[in-house]
Amino acid sequence: MYFAIAMLAVAIGYFAFTVSQGAATYYLTVGDLVGGHAETGQRLRVAGKLVQGSFQREGQGLQARFSLTDGTHVLPAVYEGTLPDLFFSEEAEIVLEGNYGQDAVFYTTTTPIVKCPSKYQAEASQQGVSPPSS
Repeated sequence: MYFAIAMLAVAIGYFAFTVSQGAATYYLTVGDLVGGHAETGQRLRVAGKLVQGSFQREGQGLQARFSLTDGTHVLPAVYEGTLPDLFFSEEAEIVLEGNYGQDAVFYTTTTPIVKCPSKYQAEASQQGVSPPSS
């Protein structure tokens, strides 16, 4: 009986570990990607901030060209589709998912995720709590 309980506990622990690993969102910074920490053609996520003035859309089409930066490195990117309004915020961190091409351009295939920490930092400072460091 103790053996069965121990096996059940191990199985539940393994299941919890597997689920938490799959739910974690991993991404590279622009510097990591440009610095050669990923192979071309590999599906991955990359995070950075929009380079102001880099956004271009041809005519009425949906294809957008823009660049992301980590403050040091710049990564040109292409996305076809509509973009969230917060995409153009200077404070927003943008996470793209797609493929890094041999032409050193990141081709994103899903809607970009926009993370805007300013709202949470403002709330924390109003409450006298310092925002978490990352």
